[in-house]
Amino acid sequence: MVPADQGGGVMRTDLLAETVDGVDEAMAAVDAFDRALVVGLLRPHAVLTTGLTELADAVTGTPLSARVAEAAEKAAAGAASEDHFVALAAARTALVGSVHDALTARVEEATGRARAEESGAAPAGRQAGNLLAAARSWLSDLARGGWQGIDHEVVSGAAPVVSAMLPDPELRRAATVLDGFAAELAASCPGSTLERVPVRRWADLWSRAMILTVPGAADVPVTGTATGRLLPLGVDVQEHATAVQAQVHAVFEPADGAAPRLVRASVSVPKPDTVVGAGLWQLLRPHMSLLAAVSEGRSMDLTDMPLTAGGDLVWSDELARTGKPADAFATARVAMSTATAAATAPLDRHPARIAAPVFLEGYDTQQGDEGLTFTLAGHGVAVDTDRIPTAGPLTPEAVAASVACIGLLRWDAGAFTVQPLAVETLVRKKPAAIHAGAWAGGTSDKAGVKAEKAATDAGAVLRERAGRLLRK
Repeated sequence: MVPADQGGGVMRTDLLAETVDGVDEAMAAVDAFDRALVVGLLRPHAVLTTGLTELADAVTGTPLSARVAEAAEKAAAGAASEDHFVALAAARTALVGSVHDALTARVEEATGRARAEESGAAPAGRQAGNLLAAARSWLSDLARGGWQGIDHEVVSGAAPVVSAMLPDPELRRAATVLDGFAAELAASCPGSTLERVPVRRWADLWSRAMILTVPGAADVPVTGTATGRLLPLGVDVQEHATAVQAQVHAVFEPADGAAPRLVRASVSVPKPDTVVGAGLWQLLRPHMSLLAAVSEGRSMDLTDMPLTAGGDLVWSDELARTGKPADAFATARVAMSTATAAATAPLDRHPARIAAPVFLEGYDTQQGDEGLTFTLAGHGVAVDTDRIPTAGPLTPEAVAASVACIGLLRWDAGAFTVQPLAVETLVRKKPAAIHAGAWAGGTSDKAGVKAEKAATDAGAVLRERAGRLLRK
């Protein structure tokens, strides 16, 4: 039976189109500070003064107020210390986090979905203070010179810090952010010749990296273990030139009969830039048996799988076994409506991190100049087909012809959008499902087989070349 309410709950698309109070004002202050980072915080400048003033004013009346006001004053005079830069990064992070919270509240209102209570703070780790201090020093030098002042000498300062941090698992998160950030900056040197600066992205990376230099900030508490049945909904693939991540969104039904929860399970691996498309699964499969279950349309039975406060399963194949067949669309129609969303970890409070599973059906599709739109009850929501991975059979054409969709509700460029994970289309008047992660565990599909073979050949060539280099 098809539920009367859309979206796995009460999917009110009209609320998604309404303005969220305070978002524009908070982001205006963030943008003003971001422009100051472009010119640098070393010398007085009109853009610098305006950006610092707006940032400090935006956190007036909060616990950060006095510290940020002092940091803004020192930075405007060109005398900011590393601690002052941390305070400015904290203020920006808090503002972006407040936007995340407001948007998340709107998502909960639109979907009718409850959210779990936040847990206590993570315990402080034993992270090496000297390495974190070295990373903070490099980030401070970047802020002083600004994005227009970057050059290869400045950017290369991150390399020894990253190399020293990577072997330590507790520092790996910060090291990965620093490494990726430095690589982007290096590819854009010198900053003085840049025609276009990715202002918000680099400010996001800078502030996040700066906060991660605070001991304990990267710790993610594991709140317990999960024993029960995992029902996959779909797979989100995020690809970079040198890394790839597959994130499985699922409904978890505890064995003790407690309310079901929305959870995620992720696997990330480094990759050569020549391995793309369906070849990515060859890199990911050996690290997570869940991908095969997704491809086969099966559930998984978990026993004492570690689960974080943010709803992330710390995956271990030893703690999971393949279960009975489980149709993702049946799960979306029946189980998603009662599933509780996890609280968001403090450092994940960013609009770009919003990815709420939703189920839509009974919509009309319109293809316009600005892209595809699903219209429900007279209100449209944009469909982000650009996020559909090339590593599966799901295509924009299939989404446009669909009658039901499992997707992720996201916030992008000032509006809510839906990223499809799977759709149902009608083939000879019968529903047929197409999943973005259908090839995760292997495929007999001709296009998938061809792409896998190409990846296998590319991998063999890379291994042969690596062997030759090692023999020299």
